[in-house]
Amino acid sequence: QLAFAESGGGLVQAGGSLNVSCAASGFTLDDRHIGWFRQAPGKEREGVSCISPSDHFAAYRDSVRGRFTISRDNAKNSVHLLMNDLKPEDSAIYYCVLVYASYGRCQLRNLNNHWGPGVQVTVSS
Repeated sequence: QLAFAESGGGLVQAGGSLNVSCAASGFTLDDRHIGWFRQAPGKEREGVSCISPSDHFAAYRDSVRGRFTISRDNAKNSVHLLMNDLKPEDSAIYYCVLVYASYGRCQLRNLNNHWGPGVQVTVSS
């Protein structure tokens, strides 16, 4: 059964860094486009970043570009999101999910609703 498990969240002060990870089970990530999404209380879930399988093309939402870096480790069947210079508005539950792609490039649109439990990221001001 396809499943994701996120880990690595926590509490950090503004300006700090966190690295969240996503491990897949029941399938391999080698040829999949994977995305990170987040949802803050009272807000809709939004796409944060995604990464493609072949050339590791990556996309980011404007508010995190230059601060967040997505990467993948196919040998460990996992995807990671390094978050630097965190801001209070980055506080949310972070999830990974399969995403759509166009012409081989991932998009910030979830392909299905197979969400993991997510991981809490809290940034204090």
